[in-house]
Amino acid sequence: MSRVFFRQELEGVATFWRIKRRDGYTLGFTSHDRDLWFDGLLHRAAPGMVPSAISRSASIENDSAEVQGALAHDAIRSSDLAAGRYDGARISIGLVDWETRDFSVLYHGEAGSISEEDGGFRVELQSAKAALQADLVPRTSPTCRAQFCGPGCNLSAERFSHEVLCNMVDHDVNLVGFAASPAASVLRDGSLRWLDGPHAGITMQIIRSDADGLLLDQELHADLLVGARAVLREGCDHTIATCAGRFSNAANFQGEPFMPGNDLLSRYPTSAS
Repeated sequence: MSRVFFRQELEGVATFWRIKRRDGYTLGFTSHDRDLWFDGLLHRAAPGMVPSAISRSASIENDSAEVQGALAHDAIRSSDLAAGRYDGARISIGLVDWETRDFSVLYHGEAGSISEEDGGFRVELQSAKAALQADLVPRTSPTCRAQFCGPGCNLSAERFSHEVLCNMVDHDVNLVGFAASPAASVLRDGSLRWLDGPHAGITMQIIRSDADGLLLDQELHADLLVGARAVLREGCDHTIATCAGRFSNAANFQGEPFMPGNDLLSRYPTSAS
């Protein structure tokens, strides 16, 4: 339900926030002093979370908004922020009548930069209009611009994904190893998504792959143990040679590998030419 708020002198109005992470986990909060259940979701009392002024316009410029709060609520932990669980989360902000449960959503956005400071956090939000700032025409590049197994690439993600079991963890150097994993050469520039353990739902990028194991781009949790399950996604260096030779997918290559580079501008005729 929705209604027009502040039409009378006395209103039982509170602010609410909804956070839907990329893994599907959804949280609700309210500035009211008690938990509120409405629209199929429990919104927990979080008076310490404060929204900034919300600016909306009819132009194509990004509507600005910001949320800040203390890391005192059990539902939002510093470790989850550091692990990137809230990166790209969908966030809605609105008003709710804490007596009738009538509500109205004022803002839909996506979490942009997230920072921690003085025991609290600050989230800058980007509205849906931020997508209008993107270039409509792709820029030229010698390497493929498509995401591996994504739109434009058109290869099957399932074909290059492997569910594996962790059999080695070295927290000192941030290395992990897996039983029955693919060859190290095909995992370079790949990714790893944890299915259980302290990193469950988190995707990490593979920086290096060799006989010693996989070096990841995020710090491993101290509670990560041998036996954790994960899905390994093979990598691609986005060159035409790899696309044609390894994947036989040159027809879908989203780049200009034979276009002259900027060094052509520095060439000039000489007596020897």
